[in-house]
Amino acid sequence: MQGLNTMTNFGWTLSRSALPSFLGFGVMSPVTLANDLSKYRNLQLGTDLPTVLKQAGANPSQAKTIHRRPALIQELEWRPQPLGSSSQTEAAVLSFYNGQLFRIAINYDRSGTEGLTPDDLVEAISATYGIAARPPTPVKAAPGHYDDQEELLAQWQDSQYGFDLIRSSYGPTFKLVGVLKKLEAPAQAAIIEAARLDDKEAPQREADRIAKEDEAERARLEKARLVNKPKFRP
Repeated sequence: MQGLNTMTNFGWTLSRSALPSFLGFGVMSPVTLANDLSKYRNLQLGTDLPTVLKQAGANPSQAKTIHRRPALIQELEWRPQPLGSSSQTEAAVLSFYNGQLFRIAINYDRSGTEGLTPDDLVEAISATYGIAARPPTPVKAAPGHYDDQEELLAQWQDSQYGFDLIRSSYGPTFKLVGVLKKLEAPAQAAIIEAARLDDKEAPQREADRIAKEDEAERARLEKARLVNKPKFRP
């Protein structure tokens, strides 16, 4: 899991740092800057893993370790409770860098967004995070899962935090990604370096795996020999 799935798990093909900022396309008002971009629901970006586990009602065993070096990268899947009378459900992936929550990716259920336009979603999200910055046309990113094309539709930012609204061509579906900016770059660098190390060490890991399997097979045959040799009659 460590090498092959890492980049797809985190969706770095659409990393905020890999895209040019388009704040110049829209003026951020004082109202926008007054909104709290540090949270999604009751989860605060920058919070430590044990606190997030408690808030999300999750067990420590549910946190998956993606990489152990050069930094500890972990993921936790979380399903927020529907708000009010809504039956809408989302699936969120919480990402941690050395035990701190640095990224929240909320994948909206397609049935809950069917028929909605990007303007509808921007309007709803802006009620929480303030006025969005939007490009004249959606910003295209590199293909994601299975050559799926993703587009960056809108951003909500301040000096420390940021949220992106992203549309996937598969479905189509929408997701909202929030990040703690000071940890995003080191986390991305650690993930890229971990993938490089995994690729570099892959031949040795495969050789070790084969050697371990061969040793296990020799031990199995020796055990069978000790049982069968005294009983064998030609």
